[in-house]
Amino acid sequence: MAWAPPVMPAVPRSLCTDCGISRTAEPGRCGKACQFIKPDYPALEAAVHGRARDPERPDERHFGPFRRMVRARLAPPRGGAQWTGITTRIAERLLETGAVDAVLTMAPDPADRWRPIPVIVTAAEGMAACRGMRMGFAPLLSLVEPARDKGYKRLAVIGIPCQVYALRALEAELGLDKLYVIGTPCSDNTTTERFHDFLALLADDPEAITYLEFRADYHVELRFADGRVKAIPFLKLPISQLPPDFFPLTCRTCVDYTNVLADVTVGYMAGEGDQWLLVRNQRGEELVALLGTELETRDLRSRGRRQGAVKGFLANTELAAGGLPLRRMPPWLRPIVGWLMPRIGPRGLEFARARVEMKAIETVLHLRRNVPRRMRSMIPAHVWTLVAPYGLTPRPGEGAPGEPAGTDGTGLR
Repeated sequence: MAWAPPVMPAVPRSLCTDCGISRTAEPGRCGKACQFIKPDYPALEAAVHGRARDPERPDERHFGPFRRMVRARLAPPRGGAQWTGITTRIAERLLETGAVDAVLTMAPDPADRWRPIPVIVTAAEGMAACRGMRMGFAPLLSLVEPARDKGYKRLAVIGIPCQVYALRALEAELGLDKLYVIGTPCSDNTTTERFHDFLALLADDPEAITYLEFRADYHVELRFADGRVKAIPFLKLPISQLPPDFFPLTCRTCVDYTNVLADVTVGYMAGEGDQWLLVRNQRGEELVALLGTELETRDLRSRGRRQGAVKGFLANTELAAGGLPLRRMPPWLRPIVGWLMPRIGPRGLEFARARVEMKAIETVLHLRRNVPRRMRSMIPAHVWTLVAPYGLTPRPGEGAPGEPAGTDGTGLR
């Protein structure tokens, strides 16, 4: 039903999220597969979706190629799901219908509900245990070889962007008969141990927390084993109490928040309380069609203006990237701003655009501060387009749009 095969030790890498490729029989493939070495999004988008981003569709600059985007929810919602259960229900339907032999995904460690363990699921009922959010690094792609060794050549993979980029970069040589990719957005990960430290700052009884989610209404929602629910405004999160490297440099320099190489992306940012569904290609249409009348959809909305929020984020990130203390809002002002943000701040698609622009700004500033020699090869042209309205432009050697990426004389690519 669900199997967690043993995996080989990781090969040490810089800027690594342990997607699992370094734990396979050919760890040298990291040089081709890693999004943190020399990504080529236009080529892979064209290979996966049949085309790269269309400049005539402005939202593709932010979110990558898509056929359609909707607000969506399962009716009824599935118990134990992070939202309503769309992601795991799609995987269940693939197994129920025999469309795939196995699903590669994450399940919770039996000893720690927050620690992700990569598993191969071969029966639909096994997906129920995979519902919910995990926090930590897990070598999902190390499972491709054990799955093939079992004769499973029709696979579905549920992954985050760094895993999906590597999967797509190597897809042609994996020898699979069929591959469906269900993507979830991701920007900030950390170790499971440090996530426990974060939970301890949010509640007096962190061991009782069973659910955590960043909501599109500018709150973090916590649920507890005894049924309590707590919503914390973003502005009141104890971010200043976290160590500077709480989020690793990889996550602070990720250029793919919305998982643009998945067949379908299931997230929350533009959902306004529902899920945000981006159907990217024909395989994505097939995946959504599996849900039939279980899926309820509505049109997306876009409200507010993102520029002010993004400019404020830029100013704080410049200070943080420069090693200076962040600007602190006076305590008396926080409740007022916290009340205003869900009402006048960017919402719906505008909230999602703001978040993608913030991630693009993070990438430029943190790479410029920490590993500037990587900028030319790591930053795609569309990221420079996203940050240009905020005064961030490439300096000599950083890889201006249209300038070929490659080595910079240091031997790093």
